[in-house]
Amino acid sequence: MRIEQLEYLAAVTEHGSLRRASEAMHISQPALSEAVTKLEKELGATLLDRRRTGSRISRQGLDLLQNMTEVLEAVDRLRRAAGQQSVRRRVLRIGTVSTASSSLLAPALRDLHARHGSGGVEVVTGRQADIQQGLGEGSLDLGLVNVLPGDEVPSTLVADRLIEGTPVACLRADHPLAAKVRLSVDDLRAEPHVLMRPGFVMHRYAHRVFGGALPPTTYATDGAEMGKAMVAAGLGISILPDFSIAADPLVRAGVLTTRPILTGQGLTTVTLLMVRRHAERVPEPLRDLQTALVRQARSYLASAEPVVTALGAGQYACTNSVSAFS
Repeated sequence: MRIEQLEYLAAVTEHGSLRRASEAMHISQPALSEAVTKLEKELGATLLDRRRTGSRISRQGLDLLQNMTEVLEAVDRLRRAAGQQSVRRRVLRIGTVSTASSSLLAPALRDLHARHGSGGVEVVTGRQADIQQGLGEGSLDLGLVNVLPGDEVPSTLVADRLIEGTPVACLRADHPLAAKVRLSVDDLRAEPHVLMRPGFVMHRYAHRVFGGALPPTTYATDGAEMGKAMVAAGLGISILPDFSIAADPLVRAGVLTTRPILTGQGLTTVTLLMVRRHAERVPEPLRDLQTALVRQARSYLASAEPVVTALGAGQYACTNSVSAFS
């Protein structure tokens, strides 16, 4: 068994395919595949699930992933102790539905950099199902997703509540409707609307609010960040969780604002979850990022409007809270 074989398998897991892993490792795809095949024979285990659409880590590979990661981390520590400058720094990959980027994720990444200095982080925007799949396959290390009351997270994943907020209307500060204290569904339906695409929680919520009768003009996009940009460009109004907008630079600059929505359906909550795989041992940078996200969530809740308050930890999707993780 050679260290580079473990590195190649880790790269396939990290990048999601043999092709992307070979490009990242600067090795031909056949050579990388052969190295992993030899490792499979030596371990007597199928490490890759090879399909016509591409190769991904197998269930057996996932079961062994934590042990392989520990070996690679030990090798990195040995190389650092020997003064080597070319230590392989594992890239943390975070899947997000593009929520709370300004209020939580960006500040948490600054905290991570202050603590660890150099190191790679890749933020991947996707739908909740894609993020859960990436976590299950090992191509993502951490996920940030929104859920509505009654939504469930697969039992194979651990979900920690970060923030519980409410859906609000996001509109330009100079929009005529900004003169109102709160907006009705009829107010919203009369305006062009920026929807999230199917697979995002706020797409489902918007269809619930409009009762199937959408505004005459709609746009669809992936995630809150592009949605806010389209609203700022004057394309319409969007319904987003309040914590996805509160600390946004466009709000601080006076370009965007928010208004509560009167739906006649009672108060609906949106809960931001930090989702991860079950693991006995979590790499230090990933553990520190989780801690930073929890810390930033507490800071956000402490400074938020009175409608958002912090309560004790517990089961997700019931009250505003920050959950501690093990």
